Amino acid sequence: MREIVVIQAGQCGNQIGSKFWEVLSNEHGVNPKGAYVGDKKRQLDKMGVYFNEAMGGRYVPRCVLCDLEPGTLDSIRGSEYGELFRPDNFLFGDSGAGNNWAKGFYSEGAQLAELVQDALRREIEACDCLQGFQITHSLGGGTGSGLGTLLLTKINEEYPDRITSTFSVYPSPKVSDTIVEPYNCILATHQLLEAAGQTVVIDNEALHNICLNILDIKNPSYGELNQLVAATMSGVTCSLRFPGQLNSDLRKLATNLIPFPRLHFFIAGFAPLVAKNSQIYKTLNVRELVAQMFDAKNMMCACDPRLGKYLTASGMFRGRLSMKDIDEHMLALQNKNMGHFVEWIQNNIKSSVCDIPPEGMKMSVTFLGNQTCVMDLFKRIVGQFNRMFRRKAFIHWYTTEGMDESEFNEAETNCQDLIEQYQQYQEAEVEESDDFEEE
Repeated sequence: MREIVVIQAGQCGNQIGSKFWEVLSNEHGVNPKGAYVGDKKRQLDKMGVYFNEAMGGRYVPRCVLCDLEPGTLDSIRGSEYGELFRPDNFLFGDSGAGNNWAKGFYSEGAQLAELVQDALRREIEACDCLQGFQITHSLGGGTGSGLGTLLLTKINEEYPDRITSTFSVYPSPKVSDTIVEPYNCILATHQLLEAAGQTVVIDNEALHNICLNILDIKNPSYGELNQLVAATMSGVTCSLRFPGQLNSDLRKLATNLIPFPRLHFFIAGFAPLVAKNSQIYKTLNVRELVAQMFDAKNMMCACDPRLGKYLTASGMFRGRLSMKDIDEHMLALQNKNMGHFVEWIQNNIKSSVCDIPPEGMKMSVTFLGNQTCVMDLFKRIVGQFNRMFRRKAFIHWYTTEGMDESEFNEAETNCQDLIEQYQQYQEAEVEESDDFEEE
């Protein structure tokens, strides 16, 4: 069994995470009390990937929930699925991070991080063969960005050979509630560059647009936005949890999607996304899934894939689907859009098929793409960062927590290097010496 340990940091990370556990519980037939109520053997076969079996056949998520203030964790504990989680794994501080990365990384967060590490060790010791870690957090506030990346660096030091996969919610250009978001975001990205194995980039504005334009939900709640992220998270690991014709896992994903260690930021998509009132008019087949998964409107990140090039991409299909159909449609789409794929990586789309569809669907696909257009997101944040940092605005909140100004410069330079790397590989052409031909 290849187990995954989940860490949820901060308000956003815990809200996304709790929705994810609801989706997982439904798929595996576990009720909100942790009891198995399903009727299919396959639900139990690989339950151990995400759940521990406790006394009396109760299933407990392998998950550590942490925050620097108790509010969010109290609301999860009081929710319908609150009894599902192990009470020892709710870890919180009292004062909060006050939207300050330095507080989450250096002062308040450092104290809580030791308790979180103890809880993680307890979960890891109960594993047979740990595959890796999955972290949900946001980069705009203080706890998700500061404590989230602190835990990531500690995990990387202690378990360097395990895969760390993060689902990181980036600040949106239009949906913003914190003035120091660019600082928190650049400082956190600096840590993600060094410590994360793979990062799925998500943002609220893109999720809002999906709800408004595709799902026809006029005023989406956070629950509905989080449902989209949870569906994507569930799709990424479905091959680990259910049988399939062609399997994928976190390590295979990393091997196939990351051509250079620093370029591990993925844009995500999910299909089918259809408004309820127009479902009966839609034809759902492999061709429709492939077309939707590459559609810019389905992406959960506010950057347009039509403006960049795909280095690599992966489609994780679910349902009773023909592998031959999938390969044909994927190849046809790639041939039709040759200009959007780099020429110097051959066969750069990976597919996997899991036979079990999500609850209430016949088929679906989760999409992850390593796309150079993600540099637009970093350019935007670096621009906002520079405008404030030039005037040294709000810096005192960070230096009083023990930070040095040089750390800002270092983080900004690191992000600037990342942008230049993406630019370089986007513009790279196939050289004549690369086209090796037999005489």
